[in-house]
Amino acid sequence: MTATTDTATSPTLDAERADLLDQLGAARSALLTTVRGLSDDQAGERPTVSALCLGGLVKHVASMEENWLRFAVEGPSAMRYDLPEGVTWEDFAAGTAREYPQWAIDHQNDFQMLPGETLTGILQQYERVAARTAEIIAALPDLSATHPLPEAPWNEPGAVRSVRRVLTHLIAETAQHAGHADILRETLDGA
Repeated sequence: MTATTDTATSPTLDAERADLLDQLGAARSALLTTVRGLSDDQAGERPTVSALCLGGLVKHVASMEENWLRFAVEGPSAMRYDLPEGVTWEDFAAGTAREYPQWAIDHQNDFQMLPGETLTGILQQYERVAARTAEIIAALPDLSATHPLPEAPWNEPGAVRSVRRVLTHLIAETAQHAGHADILRETLDGA
């Protein structure tokens, strides 16, 4: 995957969009550096007491970026957090729900490499997501356009997010996970 894209010279991007995409590219590069030279087995290894693995972190960041960009285009319908009938948020948070929604299962699976997944496949997906992000940001008419956040206990009721804020969130979260990945890689093989 190309860690950064030369957005500064793109004729379709204004300076703000180019700067935001360059910063996201730099955060991606920091994350991707941590998986360089790993085998699939190493990328799926969990070297700490947590369930985190390097391949899973890249997979999660790609999924998170894809979801937030869908939100930027489609609004809250792109990020639904419905619970099964009869399940409360209290049950969900306590781990006592009789059934878990597919979005929660998918989110959990994003942090691990599942059977049949490869690091190459995960990196290719991330590259597709990154290219799509650049296309969307270039095409959106206004970075100030806002959407209400979907209803969920972690979202403040009535809160909205602009496309600009979505991008700054992606930069921050990608950089945060790059730090997690750095620790995992050091624990894995000292690199």
